[in-house]
Amino acid sequence: MSNSGRTLTRGKARLAAVVQMARDVVRIEDAQQALDLTRTQAAKLLSRWAAQGWLRRVGTGTYVSVPLDLLDSEQVLEDPWILVPALFAPAYIGGRTAAEHWDLTEQIFRDILVYTARSIRVKTVETQSAVFILKNIREELIFGTKTVWRGQTRVAVSDLHRTIIDMLEEPAVGGGVQHVADCFTQYLSRPERDPQTLVDYAERLGNGVVFKRLGFLAERDPRGTSLAAACKKHLTKGNAMLDPALDCTRLVTRWRLWIPETWAEDRSHDR
Repeated sequence: MSNSGRTLTRGKARLAAVVQMARDVVRIEDAQQALDLTRTQAAKLLSRWAAQGWLRRVGTGTYVSVPLDLLDSEQVLEDPWILVPALFAPAYIGGRTAAEHWDLTEQIFRDILVYTARSIRVKTVETQSAVFILKNIREELIFGTKTVWRGQTRVAVSDLHRTIIDMLEEPAVGGGVQHVADCFTQYLSRPERDPQTLVDYAERLGNGVVFKRLGFLAERDPRGTSLAAACKKHLTKGNAMLDPALDCTRLVTRWRLWIPETWAEDRSHDR
């Protein structure tokens, strides 16, 4: 075998060792450990493999391996969820993305909404044809999540109840309050619904606007009577808006909530 052939075979063997250790996402630390390299050596090696086309860079010091049949393709990653722990941890997938995951909605969203405790400079990250929308959150407020396996990677997703609470705290992450209301209606139809958990999560989150929006929506559904009563006990001072993105001109005094005129007239939200 020629020297070049031996070098190529050795290179592939080293790459295979790194990928086997890293599994879905390759980081500098994986190359360090698999090949007993310094961090600088590992970083240069991964960069060289990326230049040769064997890896694709998806973030700082973070790569994914390229299947042989996709060597000429720009997009080599089938499931972008596997990037979330490597790029954004401590983090979890939430909002409208979690609502879609838990079948609270039939809408399909192209972007992936991620709550991260990392310091972020940009709110949108695009890589491998995936669009990540980032929301900053304090690490102590990361609770109410479930672990799901995507390939060989464990990814945190807000559970059914936290998904509702997050969307009520900021309707924009839920695709707007109308979509949030539809998801909440679906939530109330689920056997896993748990009004007390919603109240507990809202208390722990510590944002009074959640109780105003939650109580308002719960009151409009016959199945939400007890939940609405519980929310009344947690009302904070001051008025809030049902959705800051809408023209809210009607004040519902019992909930200290400004709502759009159409919501005051249209009872089709009731179930």
